[in-house]
Amino acid sequence: MSVSPTVWAQIRAGRAPTQGLVAQVLDDESVVLGEAGALSARRELAAQVLGAGPLEPLLADPQVTDVLVNACSGVWVDRGGGLTRTDCEVGDEPAVRRLAVRLAGIAGRRLDDTSPYVDGLLPGGVRLHAVLPPIAVEGSHISLRVPRQVAPSLVDLAQWGMFGPGWLRVLRALVSRRCSFVVSGGTGSGKTTLLGALLGEVDLCERLVIVEDVRELAIVHPHVVRLQSRPANVEGRGEIGLTSLVRQSLRMRPDRLVVGEVRGAEVREMLAALNTGHEGGCGTVHANTGADVVARFEALGALAGLAPPAVHAQLLSAVQVVVHVRRSSGHRFVDTVAVLARGTDGRPEVKSALMRDTDGETAIGPAWPALARLLDLDSGVVP
Repeated sequence: MSVSPTVWAQIRAGRAPTQGLVAQVLDDESVVLGEAGALSARRELAAQVLGAGPLEPLLADPQVTDVLVNACSGVWVDRGGGLTRTDCEVGDEPAVRRLAVRLAGIAGRRLDDTSPYVDGLLPGGVRLHAVLPPIAVEGSHISLRVPRQVAPSLVDLAQWGMFGPGWLRVLRALVSRRCSFVVSGGTGSGKTTLLGALLGEVDLCERLVIVEDVRELAIVHPHVVRLQSRPANVEGRGEIGLTSLVRQSLRMRPDRLVVGEVRGAEVREMLAALNTGHEGGCGTVHANTGADVVARFEALGALAGLAPPAVHAQLLSAVQVVVHVRRSSGHRFVDTVAVLARGTDGRPEVKSALMRDTDGETAIGPAWPALARLLDLDSGVVP
């Protein structure tokens, strides 16, 4: 492929590509291509130089939530109904590798033989993960998580069938009563989407301080402060983890502290914060079922040097409600709303209050009266 003199001039001058410079490359071709043709060519060149190349149309699709490139064997997308293969062509293995390295550079991350995997954020909020051989045996892999352009509200999620209409008042009361809670579930189950919708119900005068590893939460609220972790640089310095960010957030006068995903030693600071007057705090945690949340916190507490009894004592006074979401046959839904209470053996126990049965109908669990009291609802009115 020949390189135009305009491009060579920019390269010799040491200038990085920008939208303006990319547009200048085709200025001389507008007479031949016409205005419409030149505009189309500029868009295509910008996608190849500044964007995601052949993946750009997929990322622009409002229905797409995930784009996965499996080495040179194909591209898969999720439009909310599970992964399906597309006819998008990225190219051979060297082409996939070049795209992965370029996307990592756009995200401000390093990806090469000495650092063969990367996790970063692209402009527009797309989350990037890429891995190179020999870590990835078949070739370079790229995983892109696409954020929603418009954050859905709880009403939207109810209309989409994520939970029954009767559950709406329960979830709203969970926020308005300033209960501390965690949203649990597996990867891709909708934890972040639900948490963002719940936070959209917070009173407009409250200040939300959000701590995340990589920005994912979409929240419609006028007073949101975001803190994002930072990896170490190429010299192995400058890392700022979630543990430090949670500590800093407590000095920022949060009305509600939100940890986007609790997955490490930051659990110690989060539990301590929720035990020192920070009502209404929340976060997400990976767990296969709602009942597994206690075991998950025990494992995370071990990473922070906390013994199980210490985790139990803090968890019982820090977290009141567990909302578990699940994904089945491509559909995401709230599976259980449960109360975290002391069990007969003294350990924390997740007791179901509302459940979704096999027919998708609402089933009442033994903890419904306790949840109704906690949320100041009439226990005789079943959702």
